[in-house]
Amino acid sequence: MTASAKPPGRLPDIVVANQHARFTGVSATVAALVPLQQEEREIAVVDTGGLGLSGTWPLRSVVRAGWSATSDGRPRIWHARRDVEMLTGLWLKYGLGQNWRLVFTSAAPRRHGRVLRGIMGRMDAIIATSERAASHLDWYTTVVPHGVDTDDFTPPPDKAAAVATSGIPARYLIGCFGRLRESKGTDLAVEALCATLPDRPDWGAFFTGLAKDESYISDLKSKIESAGLSDRVRFLGDLEAEAIRDWYRRTDILLAASRTEGFGLTPLEGMASGAMAVTSGAGYWPELIRPGVNGARFATGDAADLARVLSPFLDDPNHVRALGLSARTDVVAHHSIRAEVAGIHDLYDRLRAGPLDRRDPPTWSG
Repeated sequence: MTASAKPPGRLPDIVVANQHARFTGVSATVAALVPLQQEEREIAVVDTGGLGLSGTWPLRSVVRAGWSATSDGRPRIWHARRDVEMLTGLWLKYGLGQNWRLVFTSAAPRRHGRVLRGIMGRMDAIIATSERAASHLDWYTTVVPHGVDTDDFTPPPDKAAAVATSGIPARYLIGCFGRLRESKGTDLAVEALCATLPDRPDWGAFFTGLAKDESYISDLKSKIESAGLSDRVRFLGDLEAEAIRDWYRRTDILLAASRTEGFGLTPLEGMASGAMAVTSGAGYWPELIRPGVNGARFATGDAADLARVLSPFLDDPNHVRALGLSARTDVVAHHSIRAEVAGIHDLYDRLRAGPLDRRDPPTWSG
């Protein structure tokens, strides 16, 4: 633990957990949210993943301080986002008899297993990150979608100048962000690009992200070469955060082709950076995409439909860039990370004041 992370004497009334050694999507969510939350609330973090956040406490210190009174005599909040973190909260509350209210955030757009549903049933509140995720739960408390830091992800002053720095011989760029694998639809994106870009020389594309299956990527590169696109479709590898933000700013169309997705932040990050989005129907995207405002959707798993949806945009790049500006406005108005913080804090305040009703899951039609 660093000196800056040394816990103060009194345990705060809210504790956020990050009990995972590797940096995952959940870790990124905690790392982005907690500093903004701490601007408004005193919050401790139990972190085994080395995030280096202010207010980090070892679990053993939380256990010792968990019997102490809170600032206002109300229960403390334990906020979990993983099953192990829910189990830790149950141990604190029921095993040790401490005065906690337990919160779990569920992002998965699928039905959980019986054991996990049983654990979730012992929570005091469940935050779903989308209506779709809520529809797969036995019950939930509220929906608070993930947001993006619109001060961190911003459009470039001049999109054309930003594209010109890419090193790709194109005037307009399609960007694909995230891991490179079948579940992310990387092969679908490549198939659609090979169908649409050969006759559109002003357009290029790139992929960023980690690739563990070298044979999968090698096959995709062979298809790109066969289509005569090796100079205009590039694989950039796994980039640092600052470089990724630069590539977002160069992007005209953010392409997210996942077959499956938990929530899916990359379209939000791209839109905040001034790109329109073309997505599948995975994750949160059916609730996010507003045709004519911020992008378009294609049928999940269907490369031919992706090519069909892309084609008219590729033929009208001025419209694409206008939609990118509109997408930025939409994200700032409806999907900022500060709106997410406000929704979480509202839940905390209501739950500390007393038990909350369990809401029946909504019907999801897609």
